[in-house]
Amino acid sequence: MNILLKQVQITDPNSPFNGKPFDILIEDNKISKIAAELNDKATTVINEPGLSVSPGWVDIFADFCDPGYEYKETLESGAAAAAAGGYTRVFTLPNTQPVTDHKSLVEYAARQSAGLPVHIHPIGAITRKAEGKDLAEMYDMLHSGAVAFSDGLHPVQSPGLFLKALQYVKAFNGVLIQVPVDKSIGASGLINEGIISTRLGLPGMPAIAEESILKRDIDLARYAGSAIHFTGVSTATSLQLIREAKKEGMAVTCSVTPYHLFFCDEDLQTYDTYLKVNPPIRSKADMLALRDAVLDGTVDCIASHHLPQDWDHKICEFEYASFGMTGLETAFAVVNHLLEQLSSNRIVELFSLNARKIFNLPATHITEGATAELTIYSRSNPTVLHKADFKSKSANSAFTDRELTGQVKGIINKGKIYTN
Repeated sequence: MNILLKQVQITDPNSPFNGKPFDILIEDNKISKIAAELNDKATTVINEPGLSVSPGWVDIFADFCDPGYEYKETLESGAAAAAAGGYTRVFTLPNTQPVTDHKSLVEYAARQSAGLPVHIHPIGAITRKAEGKDLAEMYDMLHSGAVAFSDGLHPVQSPGLFLKALQYVKAFNGVLIQVPVDKSIGASGLINEGIISTRLGLPGMPAIAEESILKRDIDLARYAGSAIHFTGVSTATSLQLIREAKKEGMAVTCSVTPYHLFFCDEDLQTYDTYLKVNPPIRSKADMLALRDAVLDGTVDCIASHHLPQDWDHKICEFEYASFGMTGLETAFAVVNHLLEQLSSNRIVELFSLNARKIFNLPATHITEGATAELTIYSRSNPTVLHKADFKSKSANSAFTDRELTGQVKGIINKGKIYTN
């Protein structure tokens, strides 16, 4: 298949064509020509004003629920949602049934994804069954295709065990991903602890539950000399701890979710279960601090934290609703809408380039002869997703029916184009 993109703004800091509009011809999964004007015949031609193109986007934290919870999501529906959101690569959580704690489950995801529009990179569990008791066979999973290691939705609580994991992966330059939540603090919490939780009569999750374990894990990573990535960071103090670690030269990186940037606990006063997430949506001051951290470069990546839930687990009393929100299909529009002052280069760093560097993914650049792994999008066109529009099997999103500025046109990956 030949694909011709007409007058698209190239956004790739590592490309000699960065920041300018060009025609791009893709032939046999390769970028064959880039020029001011091309008139080659092509099977598919994209010729719309205001489109940009960048190296394919990467999401580092998404639950595809497969195997075990296919009623929420499958690899096929998750991949379709990812492609609709502009992603060419997705890291999938190990919290499947059975848990992805051995090489056969890693190989299962890799085999199943071969015919899907996006590359699926399984995250291997740090501990067996993600129970936080004994280390899993991370080295075997690495050689079967695991991109990083995490217990996902059940972050490792034991400092001694987590230190062993940091020391173990150092031997092969592996990266641990940790959601900073100390489950022994505010274990019954439903939302951020503060004035709003008191007013609503809901048990709170205090910020110290995040900040204490994040500080602990930075200390452990410093001792081990290993790389760690914190995802779902939600408080201003956590960000300051990460800034200080980076100033030391430590291999500490972080990501934030679009919904933590968009909402604060004041938005929960209607008991909206779609906003029940973990880590919880924090105070307005924390929300604004997160936005500043995206702008100043403290935050390395945007992570969707795509966590599908079926109707029964969200449309119920707040106390009984499950945590989580879908996010792949709205992530770009949310961030672009909120932070219009972000440069185009910074957008691409947050959605693609930094994740590729942190997790040692194949580099891809918009140059002649390079593999065509591209995301096509507009920063000015509007996006409104209705429930029927979601490619995910679940539509537990607080952004449904909300007009946002920013639109994904599609992706080019594996020699094909997928458009919305």
